[in-house]
Amino acid sequence: MPAARESLLDAAYAALARRPWAAVRMVDVAAAAGVSRQTLYNEFGSKEGLARALVRREADGYLAGVERALGSHTEVRERLTATAEWMAVAARDNVLVRAMLTGCWSERLPSPTLSAVSSSSAVPAQRRADGPLPSPGDFVQIVRDRAVTVLSRAGAGAVKGNGELARSCELVVRLALSCVAAPPGEGGVAELVRGALCRQPV
Repeated sequence: MPAARESLLDAAYAALARRPWAAVRMVDVAAAAGVSRQTLYNEFGSKEGLARALVRREADGYLAGVERALGSHTEVRERLTATAEWMAVAARDNVLVRAMLTGCWSERLPSPTLSAVSSSSAVPAQRRADGPLPSPGDFVQIVRDRAVTVLSRAGAGAVKGNGELARSCELVVRLALSCVAAPPGEGGVAELVRGALCRQPV
């Protein structure tokens, strides 16, 4: 029931924009999605299951955006700059992404445990959501490793060792994350990343 699941997650995200997670009611989420409350419980099991699925979906969307940014240019510096800009914009525009990247979960947000929870769900997507959720450190490693993989395929690993490439990618990821916590002024993320990469053999 993928269409109903997405509608329910959309409704939960929209409800979260209007009220704290503690005040979001399952019956209201189901009604907003146009399905029964039983369908919601069949799909997610509980409000905690809904929260985990919502966080998993936003994490997956964020990482898909990273992949698009890494493929958006041909030049290595521009790929990394686009990735850093995407990271900052995604965190600015999505409170769940910002919380995942910083580890700062306000009382308004669901804050599911990052470790896996036992799952008896018949829904494969929910079993995945019940698995471990990425921590801020996991995101650094995941984005760095994806950048290294993409850039190595593009030939950057041949120009410099993969160790140096990994260090440059991690520098960009960590610089972007610092911009999430303390947004830069004029010139923004791109200027900071280009300045940092000028001193790196990318």
